[in-house]
Amino acid sequence: MTGALREPRSNSARGGGHQISHTITVSGVTLAADPAGVLYWPEQRLLCVADLHLEKGSSFARRGVLLPPYDTRATLQALHALMARYAPRVVIALGDSFHDGEGATRMAAPDRDLLTQLQHGREWIWIAGNHDPDPVPRIGGAFAQALALGPIEFRHEPSGSFGEIAGHLHPSARIAWRGHAIVRRCFAADGSRIVMPAFGAYTGGLNVLDYAFANIFGAYAFTAHLLGGRRLYAFSAAHCVG
Repeated sequence: MTGALREPRSNSARGGGHQISHTITVSGVTLAADPAGVLYWPEQRLLCVADLHLEKGSSFARRGVLLPPYDTRATLQALHALMARYAPRVVIALGDSFHDGEGATRMAAPDRDLLTQLQHGREWIWIAGNHDPDPVPRIGGAFAQALALGPIEFRHEPSGSFGEIAGHLHPSARIAWRGHAIVRRCFAADGSRIVMPAFGAYTGGLNVLDYAFANIFGAYAFTAHLLGGRRLYAFSAAHCVG
């Protein structure tokens, strides 16, 4: 780290000229929750994204499971749009950024160039995940097991600690609505901790009623913020269905 991160000051509801309509508070810090599935901390100009799983398609192909090989490009292009929206000074990728430890070596040259472009002029911190626990050579950015900033700790696997923002579980929620079942990726949050949705193009989801979430939040006393096309929809986990 080069010291670009700063202690928080006051809360704001604006980032990079973009009006923020949905916020989630954790440990007294109000964060913008984007329908694309990222968090933005305006005071820090910090964008947080979880579980990119870059090169998942090529990882599956090595095992004989053929998927369209465009997941890395689609994921990075979606992230590029968010960079334009928020103009962050710092980006934190919360682990499992690559689907395996050799994913970076399989990136196509245009995808690697796009990643370099995204990193230009800003701090980029890769948090270690269970899929990519070791630093990736010549990929740019800094590497950390976890990162604490003020009352917030950024890490990959959630532990249930106060002030924690984590990924790993790929939360999704299923809601019964007007006779139909709606399934969406979501943020899971209770004011003390957040589990972020997976951002990668080929990532699935784990229902927030799974016991893994009860272990983190304690029963189902948290809110599922479902990702919509232009906004988020907040439901108590107790109102979600299996």
